[in-house]
Amino acid sequence: MVCCVQALLLLGVQLALSNRALAVPSIQNRFFYHDFLNGKGDKEIQFNSVKLHVDSARSSVFAVRAGNATLPCRFWYEPELDSPREVRVKWSWLPAAGGHETDVLVAIGSRSRSFGDFRGRVQLRHDFPGDAALVMTELQLNDSGRYVCEVVDGLEDRSASVELELRGVVFPYQHPRGRYHLSFPDAQRACEEQDSTLATFTQLFQSWKEGLNWCNAGWLADGTVQYPITQPRVPCGGHGLGPGVRSYGRRQLHLHRYDVFCFSSSLQGKVYYLQPSDKMNLTEARRACEENGGDIAKVGQLFAAWKFSGLDHCDAGWLADGSVRYPITRPRIHCGPSEPGVRSFGFPPPQHKHGVYCYKADD
Repeated sequence: MVCCVQALLLLGVQLALSNRALAVPSIQNRFFYHDFLNGKGDKEIQFNSVKLHVDSARSSVFAVRAGNATLPCRFWYEPELDSPREVRVKWSWLPAAGGHETDVLVAIGSRSRSFGDFRGRVQLRHDFPGDAALVMTELQLNDSGRYVCEVVDGLEDRSASVELELRGVVFPYQHPRGRYHLSFPDAQRACEEQDSTLATFTQLFQSWKEGLNWCNAGWLADGTVQYPITQPRVPCGGHGLGPGVRSYGRRQLHLHRYDVFCFSSSLQGKVYYLQPSDKMNLTEARRACEENGGDIAKVGQLFAAWKFSGLDHCDAGWLADGSVRYPITRPRIHCGPSEPGVRSFGFPPPQHKHGVYCYKADD
């Protein structure tokens, strides 16, 4: 009797499974998903071998501070769809200095939302069907990094990435008391006070390729300590090592002390040398710039003016941090070494007399 009951139950299960198989046909090379974007969660949409593609036409985009940039991204389907579909586009950012990926913008159709420091500075371009390019305005020094364009259509999810690189200048910076006095937080603060930001390894490496040769080790944005050498010599690793960027690796951010490499980009203003009648002490120099309608220039501003505007002046002048420097783009007799650069007299006593470099922002 028990065997008969078991046989009947088994037969019932088999019939139920066979009926279900008949109710849902087998579909090859297809997939189903719910159309959540249109708010119809009960609607299934079927594609037959349709593929979503996402591509960035360029791997890198170059720009300058306060400028604009367009990061290309487009999507399309193969085969082409009969009617356009509403997809979800998300742009995210991985900072060049490292750290967590951050949302930049999310858009569905004509609706979009930007996040954090990108709020009000980014939007999608929408120049043609499938155009998901990100238009960025008022670029900031820390905007460098990898940007990811992700397009989601139901279960389909494709992405492409593009690097945003800001053109600029890397310069070494020391504490007024001299060599190796800056912890990592101190280094961050020092660069910010000089209208710049901590340089990334990519920025330092590019500067090394352009000839930056500096024997003192400095912090970079990722917490490593490195220095660029184009001319090997005994105090800088010895003659046995070839040219390159030397690295001390990652150091303890609050304990260890080094110099720092800062990064600055183009200016929305002008740096100029001022010497009214007589040379001035530091207090008089600050006052002279203010009376002239500007402010005493910062180190990053002087380097940016030298790099982007070709500022060339053989007279040393005060800067906001109490240092005395002068920019040379055309090396000549009595103006320092034979290479272009920003010359430094360090941090002389504030009562010493010099001219001053002022900065006046554009109207």
